[in-house]
Amino acid sequence: MSRGVLVVGGSSPIGQAIVDVFKDDVVHAVSLPDDVSTASGASSAVQDVMELAGRLDVVVLAAAYMPVARVTDTTDEQWQQALNATLGTAFAVSRAALPVMAAGGAIVAVSSVNATLAAPSLPAYATAKAGLEGLVRQLALDYGPRGIRVNAVAPGLIGPTSHPDAAAGYPLGRVGTPGEVAHAVKFLAEATFVTGAVLAVDGGLSIASPAAFLRDDLLRRWQS
Repeated sequence: MSRGVLVVGGSSPIGQAIVDVFKDDVVHAVSLPDDVSTASGASSAVQDVMELAGRLDVVVLAAAYMPVARVTDTTDEQWQQALNATLGTAFAVSRAALPVMAAGGAIVAVSSVNATLAAPSLPAYATAKAGLEGLVRQLALDYGPRGIRVNAVAPGLIGPTSHPDAAAGYPLGRVGTPGEVAHAVKFLAEATFVTGAVLAVDGGLSIASPAAFLRDDLLRRWQS
């Protein structure tokens, strides 16, 4: 029996790849976070899946907005938009979805390594993603007794890049692909004894010491 799947943020490269890996299910993809960041919009998206599939089994929260600016240069609008796109949307959609999800249902959020690893000029994005991981843990605790699992993936740099040093600091020596993130999302949607987890999909970035890549002597030793 096919599952009813709601993908929020389905127009991004990662979102499109997630839709693709659930191709055997009945998938409803919402492209714009603004469409589901309100109670009415979130309820409408959930109802669409219920009408298409007769059930809601998996919710993927992949919406985000990433303004690049230091705190002193971040506008009120950028701050609110980043929080609303990622965290507000996750809250609204989860609140609408949970009442109709049966035991065995799963919510998977797309977080980021920036939730725990600071990078220059990403205060709004990093804060939103850190809040998203906090929400994942809370939902996992509160709804685990109903048999509903809530997890997240935390990707590193994903997609093609022309920067010659883009993979510096990645032990696997390359950046990731949207498909690799999507398969991790599907794994968590189906991993029946995993909840409250944040799965790093980052080529080892989050376990690598920056010193090993900043100091030439350590880099040579590691590569030899």
